[in-house]
This record gives sequence, structure tokens and C-alpha cells, in this order.
Amino acid sequence: MAEAIRGVIFDVDGTLIDSVDLHAEAWQEALAHFGYEVGFNEVRAQIGKGGDQLMPVFVPRADLERIEKDMDSFRHDLFARKYLDRVRGFPGVRPLFERLRRDGIRIALASSAKGDELEHYKRVADITGLADAETSSDDTDRSKPHPDIFLAALEQLGLGPDQAVVVGDTPWDAKAATKAGLPIIGVLCGGFPEEELRQAGCAEVYGDPEDLLRNLDRLIDGRIRAQG
Repeated sequence: MAEAIRGVIFDVDGTLIDSVDLHAEAWQEALAHFGYEVGFNEVRAQIGKGGDQLMPVFVPRADLERIEKDMDSFRHDLFARKYLDRVRGFPGVRPLFERLRRDGIRIALASSAKGDELEHYKRVADITGLADAETSSDDTDRSKPHPDIFLAALEQLGLGPDQAVVVGDTPWDAKAATKAGLPIIGVLCGGFPEEELRQAGCAEVYGDPEDLLRNLDRLIDGRIRAQG
């Protein structure tokens, strides 16, 4: 990378907030409601994708054309009613954002969540008003592992791929960032193995936002490079 980092694009679920298991439970329940019994671990492995990319893994195409909108709506309402209040922010998120802002680094949020969920996540992570830009699944036609959400965030920041880095917790984040030409730092707090994150394209892997904050100079000085 030719110059120091000027922007950081954060995934949200599993990166800034503890929500991966909750999303897996909600999707497992939603799939069962429509007649598809899927194991928790199978569903959890797909979290990080938006519903448009997750549902086709478990629902045959012919059925999906008929029930996709209803299933997505059911899952969204179920999560809001039963799971949303259980979401908690990870320690260190606000200090990490405050440090980035002090250093003049622009911040974007790029989530596969829907816009109303994202607003709640900002509150529980205590980062309302600290991001310069944000994108959700409402802003793009395709969710991760397609690069669309990260590219939209990059455009909002007004930066090029050589001026920003992504932080995410899933292989789907890594694949999307790599397709966008962006380097990505992985965090383990979402529960995905380090080896899997590195194989998917993560240049560095840290434990959680607090660990990233302790090692932030490695990010800011521009030594993080895109893989592949």
C-alpha cells in the first residue's frame, strides 16, 4: 500500500456487536417455520451473508422464488421481536472509534443488516454519531460475499481502495473485501476460526476491538495490504 490508511470500513455483526449466535438462531427458526430443518452450526457458518445470499444455501431455487420475500420478512420481524434486545456491544468499540477520529481516520459502517437494525446496533455499541458513512443491505442489490456494500461505503468516504481497510469477523467479509480490492483485518470475536479468516483473505487477525485498538499503529501506518 502506497500511503497511510485514511479510512476504516467496519462490518458490524460479530465485529462491533455480539450478535452472530442470535442471528443464527433466528434464521434457524425462520427456516423451520417454512419447513426447512437445518442444524444450528450449518446456519451459523453462513452468518455474515445477507438474507439474499443465505437463503439459497438452504432453500431450493424453485421454492425460493415463491417464499423468499415472506421468509426474509418473517426473519426480520422475528429477530426484532425476540432477539434484538439481547444484542450487546463488544468492549472497546467506542474507544477504538474515538482513537481513529482523533487520528483523522474516516469511519464507515458496512453491514448486511437492514437499516433499522443498524440504528439499534449503533446504540448498543455506543457509537451513534461517530461514523462518517454507513451502508446496509437496504443500499445495495447484493449482500456479502459480493463486494457491493464495501464499495458503496468506500464511495461514501470518497476514498480509493488503496486508502482504506476493512475490519470484519467472517470469511464472507474477507471475500467481499478482496473482491473490492480492499485489504481486510479479521477479528475473532464473531467466533470464526483464525485459519478460516486468513484463508479467505484477512491480512491480519486480532481478538476483538480492544485488541485491535492496542495494535492500531500497524493499521494506520499503511502496512496492511490486500491479499490476492
